[in-house]
Amino acid sequence: MRCEVVAVGTELLLGQIVDTNSSWIGENLALIGIDSLFQVKVGDNFGRMEATIRQALERSDAVICCGGLGPTQDDITRDVIAAIMGVEMVRDDTIAEHIRDIFEGRGRPMPENNLRQADVPVGAATIAQMPGTAPGLVCPLTIDGEDKVVYAVPGVPHEMREMMEGTVLDDLRRRSGETSIIHSRVIRTWGYGESALAETLADHVESLDESGHATIAFQASGIEGIKVRVTAKAESHAAAEKIIAAEVELIAEQIGDHIFGYDDETMESVVLGMLRERGLTMAAGESLTGGILATRITALDPNMEVFRGGVVSMVGDLDGEDGATIAARAARDAIGTDIGIAVIGPSDPDAHPPGTVFAAVALPDGDHAKTVALPGVLSRIRSYAVITLLDLLRKRLDPAD
Repeated sequence: MRCEVVAVGTELLLGQIVDTNSSWIGENLALIGIDSLFQVKVGDNFGRMEATIRQALERSDAVICCGGLGPTQDDITRDVIAAIMGVEMVRDDTIAEHIRDIFEGRGRPMPENNLRQADVPVGAATIAQMPGTAPGLVCPLTIDGEDKVVYAVPGVPHEMREMMEGTVLDDLRRRSGETSIIHSRVIRTWGYGESALAETLADHVESLDESGHATIAFQASGIEGIKVRVTAKAESHAAAEKIIAAEVELIAEQIGDHIFGYDDETMESVVLGMLRERGLTMAAGESLTGGILATRITALDPNMEVFRGGVVSMVGDLDGEDGATIAARAARDAIGTDIGIAVIGPSDPDAHPPGTVFAAVALPDGDHAKTVALPGVLSRIRSYAVITLLDLLRKRLDPAD
C-alpha cells in the first residue's frame, strides 16, 4: 500500500516554519510497512491544493493532508477535500459543541469563525482524538473504481501525532492488510565519519542486502554524530527485536567504543547516567565553549544533582593538553566535585591546524587529555567540542567499552 504526504501551508514554502511533520509521518508509515514514495508541500491556494491532492491520489492509495484545518479564511483543506469527493459540507453539531466547550474552559468567548472547523465533508468521519479545536478527518472515496482514502490532520505537531497514533496508523494498517511488524533500533556513534563508518560495515551491509532479513541505513546528524538505523520485518515485535539484537551485537563488535548510545539517547544523557550510576559529581571549565556544555547538561539535570556547576572564563596563558588539564582540575577544585572537565582553544591559533581544541578530564584516579581538529565555523567547533569532551569522559569512565 502506498501513502503520500501533502503538507499544506504557504509558510512552509516561505521557510517560516520547518516541516518536521512530514518526516515524522514518513518514519511512522515505514514502521507499519506502508510505502511512502512522495512527500510534497503546497501553499494555501484552492486550485493548487486540489491539483496536488488529486495527483497524489493518482499515485497512491492513501493521502495524508497535514495542515489547513484552522478557523481562518486560508484554512481550506476541508473545502478542497469536499470538492475532490464531489460532496457538500455539513456542520457537525457535536464538534461545534466541543469547540465551544474548549473556549469556555479557557474562560474565553468563542469567535464565530471557529465554527468553520466543525464543517465536515458528507461521507467523511471525524477522528476521535481532538486535542485542539481542529478535528481530523477520514475521507473515503472511489477513483476509477479503486477505493482510496484521504486523511486530514492538523499542522500543530502534537495534535497531528495524537491523531496519527490514535487513529490514522491503525486505519492504514487495517486497509493495507499488513500483519508484519517493522521495528527499528538506532545506534548512536561518535568519532566516525559517515563514509568511514559505511566502509567499515560494507561487507555486513552487503550480506544483509542478500539475506533480506534486516537493513542498515546511515544518517549524518551533525553534532549528534552518525546514526546507524537497523530495521527488521517480522511477524511479531519479539521476532523483529531478536533479529535487531543480533545485528546490533555484530555491529558493536566492528565499531566498538564509537557507539555511545541507542535510539533517543544523547551524549549528555549517557554521561549523566554513568555518573549517577557511579555516584559521582562533575564540574566544567569553559572558555572556548562559553557555557554551551553547562546549558546542555543542566537541561537534563535541572536540579544540578550530578553537574554541580561550571566556570566560564578566559584561560590566560593556558595552552595544549596540559592547559586543558589544569582548567579541568581548577573547575573540580573550585566547585568541590569528584570530576572536572574542560575544553580550551590554543593561545596561538596560527600555530595549530584550524579548529584545534584541547579537551581534558580530571578523574579521581588520574587525568586524561586529547587534542582534536574540529571542522566548521566557530559556532560548530564549539558545539563539536562539547560532545568531544563528553565523549572523552564517557570513555574514561568505562574504558573497557
